[in-house]
Amino acid sequence: QVQLVESGGGLVQPGGSLRLSCAASGSIFSPNLIAWTRQAPGKLRELVASFSSDGYINYADSVKARFTISRDNAKNTMYLQMNSLKPDDTAVYYCRLIQGGRTYWGQGTQVTVSS
Repeated sequence: QVQLVESGGGLVQPGGSLRLSCAASGSIFSPNLIAWTRQAPGKLRELVASFSSDGYINYADSVKARFTISRDNAKNTMYLQMNSLKPDDTAVYYCRLIQGGRTYWGQGTQVTVSS
Protein backbone atom coordinates (compact mmCIF):
# COMPACT_ATOMS: atom_id res chain seq x y z
CA GLN A 1 0.00 0.00 0.00
CA VAL A 2 1.38 3.38 -1.03
CA GLN A 3 0.71 6.47 1.04
CA LEU A 4 1.51 10.07 0.14
CA VAL A 5 1.87 12.76 2.79
CA GLU A 6 2.11 16.38 1.79
CA SER A 7 3.50 19.35 3.64
CA GLY A 8 4.54 22.92 3.02
CA GLY A 9 1.32 24.76 2.26
CA GLY A 10 0.29 28.00 3.89
CA LEU A 11 -0.42 31.66 3.46
CA VAL A 12 1.94 33.77 1.38
CA GLN A 13 1.83 37.26 -0.08
CA PRO A 14 1.72 37.82 -3.85
CA GLY A 15 5.20 37.52 -5.28
CA GLY A 16 6.30 35.18 -2.53
CA SER A 17 7.48 31.58 -2.63
CA LEU A 18 6.55 28.24 -1.11
CA ARG A 19 7.89 24.74 -1.45
CA LEU A 20 5.56 21.79 -1.21
CA SER A 21 6.81 18.34 -0.32
CA CYS A 22 5.20 14.95 -0.77
CA ALA A 23 6.72 11.94 0.94
CA ALA A 24 5.78 8.52 -0.35
CA SER A 25 5.85 5.33 1.68
CA GLY A 26 5.30 1.76 0.60
CA SER A 27 6.42 0.01 -2.54
CA ILE A 28 7.62 2.54 -5.10
CA PHE A 29 8.92 1.24 -8.42
CA SER A 30 9.57 2.34 -11.98
CA PRO A 31 8.19 3.21 -14.36
CA ASN A 32 6.07 5.79 -12.61
CA LEU A 33 4.80 9.31 -12.93
CA ILE A 34 4.58 11.89 -10.17
CA ALA A 35 2.43 14.95 -10.49
CA TRP A 36 1.04 17.93 -8.68
CA THR A 37 -2.53 18.99 -9.29
CA ARG A 38 -4.58 21.75 -7.73
CA GLN A 39 -8.20 22.64 -7.23
CA ALA A 40 -9.51 26.09 -6.48
CA PRO A 41 -13.02 26.69 -5.13
CA GLY A 42 -15.58 26.41 -7.90
CA LYS A 43 -13.00 25.30 -10.46
CA LEU A 44 -12.04 22.01 -12.03
CA ARG A 45 -8.96 20.18 -10.83
CA GLU A 46 -5.93 21.30 -12.85
CA LEU A 47 -2.71 19.45 -13.58
CA VAL A 48 0.13 21.75 -12.51
CA ALA A 49 3.23 19.71 -13.28
CA SER A 50 4.34 16.13 -13.86
CA PHE A 51 7.66 14.28 -13.83
CA SER A 52 8.07 10.78 -15.19
CA SER A 53 10.63 8.31 -13.92
CA ASP A 54 12.41 8.48 -17.29
CA GLY A 55 12.89 12.22 -16.89
CA TYR A 56 10.07 13.81 -18.86
CA ILE A 57 8.74 17.00 -17.23
CA ASN A 58 5.62 18.91 -18.13
CA TYR A 59 4.10 22.13 -16.78
CA ALA A 60 0.78 23.85 -17.16
CA ASP A 61 1.13 27.08 -19.14
CA SER A 62 -0.13 29.04 -16.15
CA VAL A 63 2.88 28.05 -14.00
CA LYS A 64 5.72 27.76 -16.52
CA ALA A 65 8.84 29.67 -15.48
CA ARG A 66 7.45 30.09 -11.95
CA PHE A 67 7.06 26.55 -10.61
CA THR A 68 9.60 23.74 -10.56
CA ILE A 69 8.82 20.09 -9.96
CA SER A 70 11.55 17.80 -8.69
CA ARG A 71 11.97 14.39 -7.18
CA ASP A 72 14.43 12.67 -4.86
CA ASN A 73 14.12 8.98 -5.62
CA ALA A 74 16.42 7.99 -2.77
CA LYS A 75 14.02 9.64 -0.32
CA ASN A 76 10.83 8.78 -2.24
CA THR A 77 9.91 12.44 -2.04
CA MET A 78 8.64 14.89 -4.63
CA TYR A 79 8.69 18.66 -4.44
CA LEU A 80 7.02 21.65 -6.00
CA GLN A 81 8.93 24.91 -5.72
CA MET A 82 6.55 27.79 -6.34
CA ASN A 83 7.92 31.27 -6.99
CA SER A 84 6.29 34.56 -7.97
CA LEU A 85 3.03 33.36 -6.54
CA LYS A 86 -0.19 35.03 -7.63
CA PRO A 87 -3.65 35.12 -6.04
CA ASP A 88 -4.83 32.85 -8.88
CA ASP A 89 -2.49 30.16 -7.52
CA THR A 90 -4.69 29.86 -4.43
CA ALA A 91 -5.94 26.28 -4.29
CA VAL A 92 -5.63 22.95 -2.56
CA TYR A 93 -2.59 21.20 -3.99
CA TYR A 94 -2.46 17.43 -4.29
CA CYS A 95 0.45 15.19 -5.11
CA ARG A 96 -0.19 12.09 -7.17
CA LEU A 97 1.75 8.95 -8.02
CA ILE A 98 0.88 6.68 -10.92
CA GLN A 99 2.52 3.26 -11.10
CA GLY A 100 1.53 -0.24 -12.03
CA GLY A 101 -1.77 0.98 -13.41
CA ARG A 102 -2.83 2.51 -10.11
CA THR A 103 -3.11 6.11 -8.97
CA TYR A 104 -2.35 7.28 -5.45
CA TRP A 105 -3.23 10.70 -4.04
CA GLY A 106 -2.03 12.78 -1.16
CA GLN A 107 -4.47 14.37 1.25
CA GLY A 108 -3.99 17.86 -0.15
CA THR A 109 -2.43 21.00 1.28
CA GLN A 110 -3.90 24.49 1.14
CA VAL A 111 -1.97 27.27 -0.55
CA THR A 112 -3.38 30.77 -0.14
CA VAL A 113 -1.85 33.74 -1.90
CA SER A 114 -3.16 36.97 -0.46
CA SER A 115 -2.01 40.31 0.86
